[in-house]
Amino acid sequence: MTPLAHVVALPVRAYRLVLSPWIGHACRFQPTCSAYALEALDRHGAARGGWLTARRIARCHPWGGQGYDPVPQGGRVKDDEDRT
Repeated sequence: MTPLAHVVALPVRAYRLVLSPWIGHACRFQPTCSAYALEALDRHGAARGGWLTARRIARCHPWGGQGYDPVPQGGRVKDDEDRT
């Protein structure tokens, strides 16, 4: 995860630590929006990951979708992956 993505992920981690236990687990999507946000930030960086997260949260309303909605593939190569 890039340093800027770590900064953008701080509110998501704070939400998971402080608010999520009080709100409960009633997410319409799988993975949950917070897990989606952290994965998108890790996989795509701050700019694109933030954009994907904002789009996902915008779809989270009573008339929005539901079900399995994974983070799109692509983006940068992670440091720990084998580069060939």
